[in-house]
Amino acid sequence: MSCPICRAPTSPRYRPFCSRRCADVDLGRWLSGAYAIPAQESDDPDAQELAAPARPAPEDDR
Repeated sequence: MSCPICRAPTSPRYRPFCSRRCADVDLGRWLSGAYAIPAQESDDPDAQELAAPARPAPEDDR
């Protein structure tokens, strides 16, 4: 198996990466949103309500 970042042979210690550097590069890509899955917006507003359940209103403790 080769490292998904640089294609070098993997190291058992950093598997599936070859080094700490490549593991950190991959983490940085995740955190920056580089691996985001594109989504398509729906024209149907009811479909959006099904995708995201409504949150209850916060209670006031006044």
